[in-house]
Amino acid sequence: MTYQIDPKHSAARFKIRHMMIANVGGEFNSVSGTIEFDQAKPEQSRIDASIDANSLHLGDPARDGHVKGADFLNVAQFPTIAFKSSKVTAAGSGYTVAGDLTLLGVTKPVTLKVDALSPEITDPWSGLRRGLSAVTTINRKDFGMGWNAPAGGGVMLSENVEITLDLEMTRPAA
Repeated sequence: MTYQIDPKHSAARFKIRHMMIANVGGEFNSVSGTIEFDQAKPEQSRIDASIDANSLHLGDPARDGHVKGADFLNVAQFPTIAFKSSKVTAAGSGYTVAGDLTLLGVTKPVTLKVDALSPEITDPWSGLRRGLSAVTTINRKDFGMGWNAPAGGGVMLSENVEITLDLEMTRPAA
């Protein structure tokens, strides 16, 4: 079955250790793409998704501007973050999705741990809908995000970034 990611009801969130004392985070609220899902044969499933990097929201306009700038996401040059799956496997009540993440023009393999998909429901507009959550952790330096600064005897930001995807997917009723 082919689903479209519903951008109005989906988000990509992240968190990173700030000054090595607390997690700070933000979200991208423009996620789109296609998910071809075969529950009987998950290995035949495919995901092709993208994030509009300009949709970043951190809750502070100055910080939004810094993270969208050349030190981090460089959205002027790289406005899209993309993921394309290469392998989907059942894993307990969920799935493991291996694929390629392209960020800042750099493509690296990542693995998403997907919670069990929600059951498919009929929405009020007679469409079919289901949801999922997935997590992964990337090393931001692998993608060329090397900016950092000394802070409190350590550094301002950790290298690892935890990413959580909360996706709602739709398809027309048969």
